[in-house]
Amino acid sequence: MTSPAEGATRRPPLVLASTSTYRAQLLARLGLPFQSVRPAIDEPLHAGEAPAGRARRLAREKAAAVVQQRPGAIVIGSDQVAAIGTVILHKPGDAAGQRAQLQLQCGQQVDFHTGLCVVDALGQRHEHVDHTRCRMRQLTEVEIERYVRAEPAYDCAGGFKVEGLGISLFSTVESVDPTALIGLPLVALCACLRQCGVEVP
Repeated sequence: MTSPAEGATRRPPLVLASTSTYRAQLLARLGLPFQSVRPAIDEPLHAGEAPAGRARRLAREKAAAVVQQRPGAIVIGSDQVAAIGTVILHKPGDAAGQRAQLQLQCGQQVDFHTGLCVVDALGQRHEHVDHTRCRMRQLTEVEIERYVRAEPAYDCAGGFKVEGLGISLFSTVESVDPTALIGLPLVALCACLRQCGVEVP
């Protein structure tokens, strides 16, 4: 009879196609050993591509790039696209960019599309795109400045951290999976991993 420990050693290695600390922290919640590998892909905008389609494509491309480096592994690719309508919000990069993005979102619905692509050891893809709807309050310049000083979110699309003080900026957040807004939809990921033969929990 194979022990649980022996069975775990026979499971293909789990690889996260990302060096994002946010995604790594989320994946670590599952208690599964994994490696993080940079996918090293270009992320060009495609004319006419919908935000959800961009999130799906980039998640797939990231996973595919790392599969080439780690053949036989179970590879997790994910990408998030924030948009107001069809206008995509990128990472602000600095305080001025963060202020500008927050001003743009005031009183608006902001849609976050989080793509997920899990490639199993046989090369089969398991995909999902999560959609989270957020409506930001009509913020004053004082509130925006206070938030930017309290929580620099230069590396977050939209310029806020919903898992932190950023939650105070919104009137509503509609999601079936709150982890998706942080960067990795764990509900869908667990379902994909089970399809790959990974025991979760």
